[in-house]
Amino acid sequence: MRRGAERVTFWAGQTLKGRVVTDAVFARPVATIMMMVFFSGLALDIAVPAAVLTVMASLKWLVESWPAANDLPFDRKAETA
Repeated sequence: MRRGAERVTFWAGQTLKGRVVTDAVFARPVATIMMMVFFSGLALDIAVPAAVLTVMASLKWLVESWPAANDLPFDRKAETA
């Protein structure tokens, strides 16, 4: 059981004596930051166009459904065909 625990701590970046491996001290935070930047960029690549398209569709609907000044229901004239 102890060997399994020692293997886990070794693969987690520690030596069998409990000291952190020097490469892991610098490599892990850098890799983590690089992954955070990459995936946040992917999220923005999806979120920003979705937000822009939502605003555009909302404005189009607002313009199409907004009553015009000459389109008031009590001011309509009889339409002739």
